Amino acid sequence: MTLVSTQPIVSARKLGMVFPVPGGQTVALQDADLSIMPGEFISLIGPSGCGKTTLLRLMADLIQPTGGDLLIAGQAPGVARRARQYGYVFQAPALMEWRNVLQNVMLPLQVMKYPAPQRQARAREMLNLVGLEQFERSYPWQLSGGMQQRVSIARALAFDPPLLFMDEPFGALDEITREKLNLELLRLWRETGKTVIFVTHSISEAVFLSTRVVVMTARPGRIEGIVNVDLPQPRSDETREEPRFFELATRIRELLKKGHA
Repeated sequence: MTLVSTQPIVSARKLGMVFPVPGGQTVALQDADLSIMPGEFISLIGPSGCGKTTLLRLMADLIQPTGGDLLIAGQAPGVARRARQYGYVFQAPALMEWRNVLQNVMLPLQVMKYPAPQRQARAREMLNLVGLEQFERSYPWQLSGGMQQRVSIARALAFDPPLLFMDEPFGALDEITREKLNLELLRLWRETGKTVIFVTHSISEAVFLSTRVVVMTARPGRIEGIVNVDLPQPRSDETREEPRFFELATRIRELLKKGHA
């Protein structure tokens, strides 16, 4: 996949986040510098509590930084949020149990006051994209965990944002289902041309999915290094068996160990 752009879609400079705690404060993120170009697939990896999700939440304007500068699509995060520049997929699918699959995917379009025929057509288009067109009348409790996350991804893509934030969306799934969804996510990324920023604890998942992997240190969270993933596209199950895959995984593991030192 060829990435063509001259302006970053995410630009962070000396970004920091300090949380107040009883008796003091916790430095969750410190002096993070990161530039992401349109069309990239970026994974954030690091130990628990290193600031991966904090960085994602800052980008999504769910919290505001205590230091540094951050631009999303050339705008302040709050402006980008109001302009619907991104979709967000959480660790849990967060679907409304009383709404069927089609109604869940239509929800953001309903909030944005799309006409009913338009939001139904768009929701069905997204369900077809994630391979769930036959389940539009099903309810979340009737679906497997992997299918629920696919509904969540369809919902996040419904209003066609250029950015997709994903916070460990497959972390609770079994390994076989996770690997299958990794393949489906790469297909969606290639077909839609979105920029994806993906939080994970899995080295192999980060290598398999990404164009670059951002390796973070233990708290206070800093960016220890960025690994370019030069594995060819499209990727397949065989990609995980290639010598280069293991070389990249080893490089990331070394950076993680260095960040713990």
